[in-house]
Amino acid sequence: MLDALTTALTYIVPFLLVLTLIVTIHELGHFWVARAFGVKVDRFAIGFGRAIFSRTDRHGIEWRVGWIPLGGYVKFSGDMDASSVPDSRGLDALKSEINAREGTGAERDYFHFKPVWQRMLIVAAGPFANFVLAITIFAVLFSIVGVELRPARVAQVTPVSPAAEAGYLHGDLITGLNGRPIEDAGEVTRKVSLSSGDAVRFTVERQGREIELIATPERQVMDDPIAGRVTVGRIGLALASSRAEVRQIRYNPIEAVGQGFRETGDILGTTLTYLGRIFTGRESGDQLSGPLGIAKASGALTNAAVAANPDPLATTINLLLTLTSFAAILSIGIGFLNLLPIPVLDGGHLVFYAYEAVAKKPVAAAVQEAGYRVGLALLAGLMLFATWNDLQKLNLFQFLGGLAS
Repeated sequence: MLDALTTALTYIVPFLLVLTLIVTIHELGHFWVARAFGVKVDRFAIGFGRAIFSRTDRHGIEWRVGWIPLGGYVKFSGDMDASSVPDSRGLDALKSEINAREGTGAERDYFHFKPVWQRMLIVAAGPFANFVLAITIFAVLFSIVGVELRPARVAQVTPVSPAAEAGYLHGDLITGLNGRPIEDAGEVTRKVSLSSGDAVRFTVERQGREIELIATPERQVMDDPIAGRVTVGRIGLALASSRAEVRQIRYNPIEAVGQGFRETGDILGTTLTYLGRIFTGRESGDQLSGPLGIAKASGALTNAAVAANPDPLATTINLLLTLTSFAAILSIGIGFLNLLPIPVLDGGHLVFYAYEAVAKKPVAAAVQEAGYRVGLALLAGLMLFATWNDLQKLNLFQFLGGLAS
């Protein structure tokens, strides 16, 4: 029983706290933009199922917290459900119903009768809010905590490896990748891990002069302490920096915001690169994770933060910083996922509204219904695939067994 409680506190609670923050910000993005355009809102909900908290404000908006904390939604007045986009016939019927109940012209305050550009902004505001959250978190961390830069100094070259064949030597300093300057060894690791089978051009400083080396990463199975067992690209280098080479940098507020944009853009770029390599058959997709894998990752980060320092105050600060950074990364992922052009997601709504803007009429109800069926099937398939990945690579059968014991 004690083990199950410890597992829940370590893995589930941090994950749910981070997820609740991200979902709340996402839904507030939809809500704030909708209210700015004068849209009537019936409900703002975090979580699903039976309400454990509910309050209706003076505008008639119900604020609700459900007992299943795995999502949320904003229900606009006139919506049949969270994914409803009426066609022309449905809009006419809805307009007649609203006018009969509230008077002629009352439909102007309803979401589906707002100009299509306003509806598109309302829908896009959720993912945009996730990106803003990530940028804000990174900016705060970069300005208050700063960032530690560790030069990519070669400490070891594995014999009979791509790095050895490329001519790497102990003590080489990697200063660029494919013509782009780098300052931190982590940039080398990230680039190489997603470049298996692709030649990478390295700019290297050796004994005061600059040379160029080309190596092609090989796919290898690695046991990552956070992500679990994954297949990534490796060239056979161990990187390490002396204490004198390590730099701690704190940015002023303006610079920190710029760095926040850059970090968010880099993570989005890495995500797009990885998905592109999956579709072209150069990656297996084993790094895709679902809720179980994300919970496992949050637990691993929690354990690492707690183990890093025995002092309670230092542990608490380290834990908060770790979970805050994790929230930024997860927020980017959720924002990106919601922008995919899949019906039932925000990106699918944007596709329907883009069609409406061009064709001057909503998508036919039959097409919408078919789209939502396909969208649900795609999401279900993606979740099953991601969950299977989690169970395979993270030893979650043992993890779930610990919860049950």
